[in-house]
Amino acid sequence: MSNRVETDVVIIGAGPVGLFAVFELGLLGLNAHVLDVLDKPGGQCAELYPEKPIYDIPAWPVISGKDLTDRLLEQIKPFLPTFHFNDLVTGIEGSVEKGFTLSTECGKTFFTKVVVIAAGGGSFQPKRPSIPGIAGFNGTSVFYAVRERETFRGKDLLIVGGGDSALDWCLNLQPIAKRVTLVHRRDNFRAVPNSVSKMKTLVRQGKMDFIVGQVSKLCGTGGQLQSAVIKTKEDAIEMTCDRLLPFFGLTMKLGPVSDWDLELDGNQIKVDTATFSTSKPGIFSIGDINTYPGKLKLILSGFHEGALMAHAAKALTHPEERVVLQYTTSSKNLHKKLGVA
Repeated sequence: MSNRVETDVVIIGAGPVGLFAVFELGLLGLNAHVLDVLDKPGGQCAELYPEKPIYDIPAWPVISGKDLTDRLLEQIKPFLPTFHFNDLVTGIEGSVEKGFTLSTECGKTFFTKVVVIAAGGGSFQPKRPSIPGIAGFNGTSVFYAVRERETFRGKDLLIVGGGDSALDWCLNLQPIAKRVTLVHRRDNFRAVPNSVSKMKTLVRQGKMDFIVGQVSKLCGTGGQLQSAVIKTKEDAIEMTCDRLLPFFGLTMKLGPVSDWDLELDGNQIKVDTATFSTSKPGIFSIGDINTYPGKLKLILSGFHEGALMAHAAKALTHPEERVVLQYTTSSKNLHKKLGVA
């Protein structure tokens, strides 16, 4: 995909509220690109509690975070949204009159009429290990997410962690890396059992290594990693590696949003409840990241906010058109958009 994108709407956040916003915008004929710092849709539901039951989604007595995400993705298929994962919006410039330009950490540029911030509690940021001198290797030899698999081809790769991300990337990168070594402080894992079983099979077959221990020291010069010292119960092992992927979990931070000159209340964005516009016209905010009198941090509240936002966005982007409320039960126009005519 080109690094320059033009679209009607950019949605920041691919959680349930951001996904439902695609649907509401699509009904009104607005196309959306969706960005998320995570590597998949679903936001907190998919990342923090994919199997945890949710009991307050209308018409679903109980549904898991993963199933809710899957159903929302199915619902928005007719509107062909474009997703950009593993990327972070770092800057927004422009105005409602001229449009907005968004820049991202991966070097993409988006030109859009409307911006919708649906980033939950903020952006997920990786927890960084307290290894002496690690900052000098960040971005050159040490990475906290895999943006492109090919950058690890032929590398001596050290992966640290015991969760799903660590195990998933062991399995995904093992076929292309020169060697993969997994390090975890114990022989018990938080990852799904199937992934753990596959990893241990690869170790038994001699196709990768697993060490119970912790990385205590990194060695190298000029940002280029050459080896790492791993402290075990019995000894300290120095092993060759030129790439390190630490997966120590995620923490929630407001992130770059705090620099976008929006009116905030603590770590939340203040909005007008008639439109869910922020203090800057053309930039809307829905879901847990916004605040207003009587705010309830519920997914169903975010769905309501997305519907009102979409109608306001349509009026803003097409002032010459009269925005008419249509019902999906009876509108032939909406049936055609949904592919059920």
